[in-house]
Amino acid sequence: MASSSSSVPDWKYHVFLNFRGEDTRRTFICHLYEALVRKSINTFIDDEELRKGNDLSQLLTAISDSRLSVVVFSQNYGSSTWCLKELVQILQCMDQKKQIVIPIFYQVDPSHVRKIEGSFEKAFSKHELDPNADMEEVQRWRSALQRAPNLCGWDSQNYQ
Repeated sequence: MASSSSSVPDWKYHVFLNFRGEDTRRTFICHLYEALVRKSINTFIDDEELRKGNDLSQLLTAISDSRLSVVVFSQNYGSSTWCLKELVQILQCMDQKKQIVIPIFYQVDPSHVRKIEGSFEKAFSKHELDPNADMEEVQRWRSALQRAPNLCGWDSQNYQ
């Protein structure tokens, strides 16, 4: 009889945090990260130095190596191509590896994310006007933003 454990993925991290640093790193994210670490939850958080090195592949690998991803949508989330690329990868891992995904809407209305309104609409106007942008990739970002808010998650406006 074959061992059932061979079909269980070997997760390097319990949690991957996906967030827009300028909006949430020093407010919400630092507290969330500290709380997870206190509970001995192995959590991947990118540091600012990683982004300066432009090494997205390390982040995408960390996503694949995580059991759960927490996606923190915030005011400027849609303007970050890194956040959007990570989101696409997270949803692929959800579909292919059964990764758990929990969206958190930090001071943004979930419907603005889903409908690409407000700051998300402004960000996508810029992405679409960028002459170097890959329009197929921009469409994948749009689809991911429209899909993610339908997952069960938290809206910070309900907890103020």
